[in-house]
Amino acid sequence: MLTRVGKRASPRVGGKRRQVMSARGNFAWNAVWLSAMLGMIFSGVADAGIRRSPLRVPTARAFDGYVERIEERNRVGASGGDFLWVDELDEKQRTEAFEKLRNGGVLIRRAGAENGENRSVPGGLIHDWKGIIFIPGVKLDDVVQMLQDYGHQAVYYAPDVEQSKLESRDGNHFRVYLRFRRQKVVTVVLNTEHEVNYYRDSATREHSRSSATRIAQVESPGSAQEKEKMPGEDDGYLWRMETWWRMEERDGGVYVQNEVVTLTRDIPIGLAWMIEPFITNIPKETLEFTLQATRNAVMKNKSR
Repeated sequence: MLTRVGKRASPRVGGKRRQVMSARGNFAWNAVWLSAMLGMIFSGVADAGIRRSPLRVPTARAFDGYVERIEERNRVGASGGDFLWVDELDEKQRTEAFEKLRNGGVLIRRAGAENGENRSVPGGLIHDWKGIIFIPGVKLDDVVQMLQDYGHQAVYYAPDVEQSKLESRDGNHFRVYLRFRRQKVVTVVLNTEHEVNYYRDSATREHSRSSATRIAQVESPGSAQEKEKMPGEDDGYLWRMETWWRMEERDGGVYVQNEVVTLTRDIPIGLAWMIEPFITNIPKETLEFTLQATRNAVMKNKSR
């Protein structure tokens, strides 16, 4: 977007008019130059190996180890009574957090760092974010039913989820297809399949565990030339995705917590200053959108 510079000069003041026109021309040229430079930079990023970076065995193993440590902490935390991550805060922080949640806020934090985790692994980056919301006036089953309505996920979570389908269900075990569309400078479309299990912990608590079993980047989406790249032999925007939901009914509503851990390719050192914020912001923004969309969908379904 170009910013307007100054007011329209009077024809009688030729010098000032020429200065304004010159300023506009210089600004427009600067914008074109910046656009061209960004294009060259991203082209250079592709040439430097950002694209077509295969997922290596050591990268996948390091991610699996990270996920296993999360699973262990979750087992310990659940048995110890800290069902939600805000329960772990000290009294003052906990009071402020619950007040913000009950006022409609969304709490997000980058997980792992507090436990000394290293999110940089050989050939990849791990992104670990937790978020929580409060949905007033609803029951636990209202939230669970919406989350399990996989046939309408493309409605609830549009535009991030472009297509959704329940492939099979066996009790509390689900197989799901989701087509993601992520846009930030570039547009990335991914066909994904997930295995999801739900667990009722008590009359007021439930949690679920989801693993992406297949992630395929789509080339030329929506065109006659559309095709999938071989999983793991793509641009590395998303190689792995693991998700944990926790829901607790109390205080006249339901607290909903979501933790998402993803794996992407790493970044050449010389370009980290520019590219890393771009990559690390996407998981956080997506999580915040997902939580807000969840609240909106549950409350809309409840009002029908």
